[in-house]
Amino acid sequence: MISFSDSLFKKLWLTVTATILVTVLYSFFLSYLFYEKLYVDIVEESLLEEGNRLASDYIGGPLTDEMKQRVEWYNEKSESEVFLVSNPKELSACLPYSIDYETLIGKEERELLLKGEPVMKAGFEERFGRKILAVAIPLLDNNRLEGIIYLYVPLAKISELTVDFSFLWLIGDVLFIVIAAFLGFKMLRRLTRPLAAMKEAAERVSGGDYSARVNIKSDDEIGQLAKAFNHMSESVQKEDEKKREFLADVSHELRTPISYIKGYSEALETGMIKETDEKNKYLKLINRESGRMVKLVEDLLDLSRLDADEYRLIKNPFPLAQLMEDFIIKYGPALKEKNISLTLDLDPDIIIYGDEGRLEQIFQNIIDNSIRYTECGGSISIMLSKHVYGCKVEIADTGAGIAEEDINKLTERFYRVNKARSRADGGTGLGLAIVDKLIKLHDGKMEIASELGKGTTISLYFPAVEL
Repeated sequence: MISFSDSLFKKLWLTVTATILVTVLYSFFLSYLFYEKLYVDIVEESLLEEGNRLASDYIGGPLTDEMKQRVEWYNEKSESEVFLVSNPKELSACLPYSIDYETLIGKEERELLLKGEPVMKAGFEERFGRKILAVAIPLLDNNRLEGIIYLYVPLAKISELTVDFSFLWLIGDVLFIVIAAFLGFKMLRRLTRPLAAMKEAAERVSGGDYSARVNIKSDDEIGQLAKAFNHMSESVQKEDEKKREFLADVSHELRTPISYIKGYSEALETGMIKETDEKNKYLKLINRESGRMVKLVEDLLDLSRLDADEYRLIKNPFPLAQLMEDFIIKYGPALKEKNISLTLDLDPDIIIYGDEGRLEQIFQNIIDNSIRYTECGGSISIMLSKHVYGCKVEIADTGAGIAEEDINKLTERFYRVNKARSRADGGTGLGLAIVDKLIKLHDGKMEIASELGKGTTISLYFPAVEL
């Protein structure tokens, strides 16, 4: 369950709330500044329009009384204060606040007036307690300044104009922040709940409960993270099961030869066996079981190095047919003992780039199994031929065969189709697991086809060196 004390949740909520608050305040002050600028611009534009309309009545020459009366009449109707003077110095008598002529109409401003351009003036006036905005419109006759229409207006304080606006904005802001904070709380709690579930599941996994899963249905990043976590948890669970099964299998494999060796050696040590033939029989049994233990340990070391990527191949180009012909010779006695016929069909032109010792190990594991599970009088054929993959080695026997449901499990560690028979014949159940990894190290692949009672065919594919 998510609580406010959860650090990530608290940080996210505070961050969202602070962001909303800063955004609201920033938008308020920005709106305030824009509103003030807009108000000043409107007043300034209005004064210019008024002044230009009045100046349009001037037709040249000295200022007439009629025009002065017209301006005075307009002054009474207008919200702004309007004066018509012949000389800028006369403004001191017209304006209701003290002015300094030099600061009101300076040299630069006079030059602008002589060019026919209006002059804008703005400044704070203590008498009004606010800013004053004014405009002077020149009345020119043949580049001679005959008069000035002067308009001014005290600018209302922006606070006076925005009292209602600010009050309503404040109320809206408070409501918005409260609602946003509440909704943010709900939203973030919903968003962080899956993270809390993953945290709980991770703690269960770290405690050894690999069955922990996260039930999240969303397809967003959190949902994808949950799927990845479930996949990881499932993989860890499978690896843990494999590890337990592996340790159980190793213990079982070692228990049998150790118990035999212990029992036979005790029988010899205590003098229970008197006859020389029986002693020799027991010694052979001890030697056989110790050999099985040595083979098992060697296979385990090979698998350990293969799993740790510590297995380094020494590759060289060589004719694969020559290697197989030299290698198969050592199986002559075993084949003769079981009266198994061997057929070879090897293409001598095939060159591959590989580790001769490890390739021999591959063929040895496969042919050992073929001889072991082929009954007396059976046959084994080995064929090497070119293939689109590079080359193909096919080893077929007329042995007992393998059930279809067992074929895909043959490369698993300690997997046996017939555990009792394999153990009696001395197999460790690791041979094909090693073969599978060694073939992959040679960039090859293996296919197994079999039928119960008819035999097994193993096809190996390797890249070949193009000549």
